[in-house]
Amino acid sequence: MIPNSIKIQNNMLPDAPGVYFYFDKSGLLLYVGKATSLVRRVGSYFTKAHDDRIADMVPKIARIDYIETPSVLEALVLEANQIKSKKPKYNILERDDKSYLYLTITNEPFPKPILYRGRELEQFGVNPFDKALSLKAKKKFLRVFGPYTSGASLKKALEIVRPMIPWSICEPNVARPCFDSQIGKCPGVCSGKISKTDYAKIIRQLVLFFDGKTKSLVREMKKDMLLASAQLRFEEATELRRKIFALEHIRDVALITREDYALPVEKLVGDKIDLNGRIEAYDISNISGTNAVGSMVVFIDGKPAKNLYRKFKIKTVKGPNDVAMMEEVIRRRLARAISSPATWSLPEVMVIDGGELQVNRVQDILDEMDMHVPILGLAKGFDRKQDRLVYDRKNEDLNRIMTRGKELFQKARDEAHRFAVKFHRERRRATSGVPIKKLRP
Repeated sequence: MIPNSIKIQNNMLPDAPGVYFYFDKSGLLLYVGKATSLVRRVGSYFTKAHDDRIADMVPKIARIDYIETPSVLEALVLEANQIKSKKPKYNILERDDKSYLYLTITNEPFPKPILYRGRELEQFGVNPFDKALSLKAKKKFLRVFGPYTSGASLKKALEIVRPMIPWSICEPNVARPCFDSQIGKCPGVCSGKISKTDYAKIIRQLVLFFDGKTKSLVREMKKDMLLASAQLRFEEATELRRKIFALEHIRDVALITREDYALPVEKLVGDKIDLNGRIEAYDISNISGTNAVGSMVVFIDGKPAKNLYRKFKIKTVKGPNDVAMMEEVIRRRLARAISSPATWSLPEVMVIDGGELQVNRVQDILDEMDMHVPILGLAKGFDRKQDRLVYDRKNEDLNRIMTRGKELFQKARDEAHRFAVKFHRERRRATSGVPIKKLRP
């Protein structure tokens, strides 16, 4: 409970995302932080244990102000801008501010957003807390944003924003379009599809967003949409309408991670994995590597959501290699989560038909893409009658729900197997033209 002696803006804190400001009795700004829920986050400072830095600060708090934001993502952006401009004492006290993560926009014909640590920026003549870049720094960067207290949240924010503002990280005019271009994340710098002028507009939009000027960005996009429509460029107008809607309805659940609760650490009540949420299961079906396919089935509220099932024709793997085939399926699925987060939201748990090899490969992919989804493998036991559970035993959330969730996970795995076998039969029938006898599960 917040002490009555502390003055709170509007005499209350909302249960909404935003940025909070702690002041001492002289009006000195002590600390700036972001919150998924302002009332819960701020309240936790007065009820939880803290590290020495925060324990030293809390008794000095005399006033709490806040700025409410429409989303956690916008709170993340606002927090970084406020820390940079106001330099609060306890945001950097006893912490190496050079280890914070910064988002930079490179100064080149086709600029790229690149992440750097504060200490790495020094070699380019950048003082991260200076509002203006030095002449040396301007040769390397157009803008530097940060510091971001949560590196994981910054990376997730970029994943969420990129489908709406599709920048490029590839080199211009290479032989063929990059993978990002094929899935709509790159506007075609690699293939020469976009001019420097049009690409500069995308970078301007990215700068507006990380300047915290989302409303200005949306206004600019709406103006472009109306112009495109008036000039009968209806496909472009439709695409702009989609991006505007996405910006105005940002789904930023992915930003709510343990790192967001680091100061202080909040202990959530009950399981963090919701068995009534989205559970996905995957399987591979092939005969000696031929007509190989993968399946993804989705369970919601413990029941199959068949409209969300997906089929995958294996395209890159030759010969019998189930692990590599599973990798292809997972990479393609996760690419969809980045390009279309509204329709391909990440699940509570990924259930993999397989053992350590499959589970470890999937975990490597998630780590590479900086995504955090618990994985469970279901492998046949030695007698092939009893499933062997393969998962990270250090994951407390998986440990807690394993007993009551095992039957659901098995049901989802079996459904993925059925769906994969069915699709495999269809492919064999289509390629051979001969009716296929029913395969054993």
